[in-house]
Amino acid sequence: MVAILGCTASGKSALAEAIALEYNRIHHTMPTIMAVDSMQVYRGMDIGTSKPPISIRQQIPHAMVDVVAPSESYSAAEFTQAAAPIIANHECRQHPLIWVVGTILYFKALTEGLFAGPSADAAVREELNREADERGTASLHQRLSHVDPLAAERIHPNDRRRLIRALEVHQITGQPISNLQRQWKTGRPNINFPMVLLDRPREEISQRINRRAGQMINDGLVDEVRHLAACKGGLSMQAAQAVGYKEIIEFLDGKCSLEEAVERIKINTRHLAKLQRTWLRRYHATMIVQPTADRPLESIAADIIQALGWGLIGSRSGCPCVSGEKSAEDRA
Repeated sequence: MVAILGCTASGKSALAEAIALEYNRIHHTMPTIMAVDSMQVYRGMDIGTSKPPISIRQQIPHAMVDVVAPSESYSAAEFTQAAAPIIANHECRQHPLIWVVGTILYFKALTEGLFAGPSADAAVREELNREADERGTASLHQRLSHVDPLAAERIHPNDRRRLIRALEVHQITGQPISNLQRQWKTGRPNINFPMVLLDRPREEISQRINRRAGQMINDGLVDEVRHLAACKGGLSMQAAQAVGYKEIIEFLDGKCSLEEAVERIKINTRHLAKLQRTWLRRYHATMIVQPTADRPLESIAADIIQALGWGLIGSRSGCPCVSGEKSAEDRA
């Protein structure tokens, strides 16, 4: 098992694919790539999430992609529950599983566990649901902003389920849910499998983000969003907040021009990359790879496989720790 880390648009998926193909060339068995991503779980959200195309997924098995309808909400807890048997199965078979980490919250949930919180209280939930029915979710959001402004900033005013849970936790424990969740921010995670950090200069990431935004439009992102919004159930509040989708929805609602929407996608994606860089500092990568123009992806993948001990015939699971290396390439 190995995790590929890096900020958005660094090329994690393409690197994982190259590693899988090189491993298959050596051992004649194809590893599985698992997307640790909060948006690639949604069916139909393909272009805006930089999901690997069908042709790649037919060649290389992919897990945790296209698992729920875009009209549904999906949480880190649900992701962890669904991913657990996949991870256990690969560990049991000693079959390589390559994690492509697109959402650090989900990676944290898998490797550090989740804040469980108090059990649901039926009476409290009934009271909060009644308030939402009578006064709207904006009333819940306003209440939450008074008792837990950090949580209120994270939770959309229309996200009834999460608003009720945050208020329920505060009412039961007397503490803001954001304070209780800070246990994740102390110390460093204890991860006993290798992590490869795909590192590119900040300016290069910005250029790649800009190119990708334009390519998404050329590939039909507007039509994809229009189709998803017209489907039964539309887009869930969570799906509609994804970078790339939120901005195109604003365009389709007449709130901005397409050019403005594309510029917002670029800005918001750069902001996301900045946040990811901050979180990634917590992790001690086994290897750091830095792509250069004269190093093809296949060469980088081969170096990683050798460093992990996966290149030895008959060795399909050994992952000795390796100190810093350099190299890697394209999709997010």
